[in-house]
Amino acid sequence: MTVVDTQPAAKMRIAHYPVTFFAIGMGMMGLTLALRSAEQAFALSNAASTGSLLLSVALFLAVSFGYGAKALTHFAEVRSEWNHPVRIAFFPAISISLLLLAAALFDLMPQVSRIIWLLGAGLQGVLALSVIGSWIGHRPFQQGQLTPAWFIPAVGNVIVPLAGARLGYSEISWLFFSGGLIFWLVLLTLVMNRLMFHDPLPGKMVPTLMILIAPPAVAFTAWMRLSGEVGPFGHFLVSVAYVFALLVATQLPKFRSMPFALSWWALSFPLAALTIASFGYAEAAGSDAHRLIGAGLLALLLAVVAGLILRTALAIRAGTICVPE
Repeated sequence: MTVVDTQPAAKMRIAHYPVTFFAIGMGMMGLTLALRSAEQAFALSNAASTGSLLLSVALFLAVSFGYGAKALTHFAEVRSEWNHPVRIAFFPAISISLLLLAAALFDLMPQVSRIIWLLGAGLQGVLALSVIGSWIGHRPFQQGQLTPAWFIPAVGNVIVPLAGARLGYSEISWLFFSGGLIFWLVLLTLVMNRLMFHDPLPGKMVPTLMILIAPPAVAFTAWMRLSGEVGPFGHFLVSVAYVFALLVATQLPKFRSMPFALSWWALSFPLAALTIASFGYAEAAGSDAHRLIGAGLLALLLAVVAGLILRTALAIRAGTICVPE
């Protein structure tokens, strides 16, 4: 006799609800901060960034609710993602989203920002140490499993000062910033070795090349929060961010033939980080050229995020995302 599986389709989708969904939160929070930077650069009202903030919070709560339901009902699948050599790097996207939310709320609700920052910084510390600790001597990794997504825990550390320095947590911010930079340099060496001397990235992971831009771009903004000036090191960071942006641009033709997947959200946050860095440098150095670069990057970011939201909605409707791989 044939046994018919009567498990509801919705329940099955929850079982395969990926942690990579939290990349949406990173991208949307990054968009909010990029809009805030543009409003300050051009002396505009904060209507656009406020609207983006509300949408970002709604999406982050929806994603958190979905993954929370998975953790409660399908904990074995969560543990499987934690043990996955690529997906484990996306867990700090949860704490990164909280840290970005704290930065976005600082001007509007500083006390709420403080609470969220404390929660995000604590969670980031736990997740970063746990992820990096799991990389060291606990399992065998192959070169093919190394992707730019491994930067995410390091990027999360340099995000801590964005709100932390303004909230008065200078020493903690320096601690995270320093740790993030060190692991960025270590991982950059490993990732570039993998990209140059081993098999090409699998199709779904090609968009994660954009993550190469994020560490120096975010680090520049964090450096400005901590030091209050550009200085030689700030010049170095923002220049490196532009160099990686140009490098990734040479790979864009490969993107056109790739099918849509959640990994495409990796395009959003690094682009937002570079936009924010451009506006930040423009303000600090009085550079009209960088202000125009920031405006161009923001226009591109808005188009990219709009496209990602549309493609994600269509994929969810078609049931092609929350499925087993």
